[in-house]
Amino acid sequence: MKTDVVVLGAGIVGVSTALHLQARGRSVILLDRRGPGEETSYGNAGLIERASVIPYAFPREWRKLWRYARNNTPDVSYHPRFLPRVAPWLLRYWWHSSPERLARAAAAMLPLIERSVAEHDALKDDAGISHLFRRDGWIDGARTEAGLARVIAHAEALAPYGLNHQVLDRRALAALEPSLSSVMAGAVHWRDPVSVSDPGAVTRGYAALFQRRGGQLARGDARSLQAAGKGWRVQGVLGLIEASDVVVALGPWSPDVLRPLGYRIPMAVKRGYHQHFALEGGASLSRPVADIESGFVVTPMTLGVRLTTGAEFAPRDAPPSPVQIQRTRALAGQLLPLGQAVEREPWMGCRPCMPDMRPVIGAAPNHPGLWMAFGHAHHGFTLGPVTGKLLAALMTGQAPEFDPAPYGLRR
Repeated sequence: MKTDVVVLGAGIVGVSTALHLQARGRSVILLDRRGPGEETSYGNAGLIERASVIPYAFPREWRKLWRYARNNTPDVSYHPRFLPRVAPWLLRYWWHSSPERLARAAAAMLPLIERSVAEHDALKDDAGISHLFRRDGWIDGARTEAGLARVIAHAEALAPYGLNHQVLDRRALAALEPSLSSVMAGAVHWRDPVSVSDPGAVTRGYAALFQRRGGQLARGDARSLQAAGKGWRVQGVLGLIEASDVVVALGPWSPDVLRPLGYRIPMAVKRGYHQHFALEGGASLSRPVADIESGFVVTPMTLGVRLTTGAEFAPRDAPPSPVQIQRTRALAGQLLPLGQAVEREPWMGCRPCMPDMRPVIGAAPNHPGLWMAFGHAHHGFTLGPVTGKLLAALMTGQAPEFDPAPYGLRR
């Protein structure tokens, strides 16, 4: 089977890239070992995070570092035996999180972030999934007055970006979300972001649009990728697929495919968990709510309220640990009247993170026809469509809307 492009990875980044290449006249096969949106793109908090203009930096306050080192916080946990393996990456992450370098990372990410909602909007109507999207923003809440002061200070620091927000005291927060308990001292309501009721369904909806427009989905093993003359080939379940160009959009599995080709990708994963809960007593939730002092998010979803945890540093393929869900379940229960869990076991996924807090988007430096789109950390769902549009422009020789240099592998 021959095609112009084979995209490896049917998550939100791969599906979006396939759609944008297709719109530019390329024949595309989208290959994954599973169906569209069944890995990392399924399990996030459902936010298109237009307000997240500053990347998540490594903490630099000694008090916070000591708190995390004790390994008993709800927002960050780690496997002690894994620390020596991830320590070099953490050191690079810390180095890139200096105020000067963080400012450069924020400037690099801004063109992606500020287009994130618009690029989802450009796809959702054609995909017929507008009903999955909510334009109610999200709430950044704090339990203590000190925490609330930090949230407000952060919002004020983002004033130059023109983001639409409102500070809520306890009474205003109760008026906006009546089912929340009074445990929150207040919050900032970010109004620009959009949320969805089913991230996996969004990715599947985009994939269905790709198919309706003539694109092909294929099952196969991306690790079988090989250079073949002036092109590439990969083994699908139904036969060999050959293409002149290949896109690696495999999220946390991207290094596995690129390592045999000589690329050493400085990626680590932040594992995260979610579980859905019913709400008791007729309670409801209208938009995502983050507890910034406890490091979790609760989001109204089709299956119930999704509790999404912070970061766990552990081997990517290690068995799931119950620690984060156990710690956050009790805290979330103080915020909302959570009932029974919908699933027997929590879902676990891996966020693919680069130490300089920006994704890899662009051409491979040593192999013509090899392209990369991965490493979006906490914002893969947010940035999938804008990433696909940027990469498709680069692959088809069109002028991109903004400078792609900050995302190149050689940076």
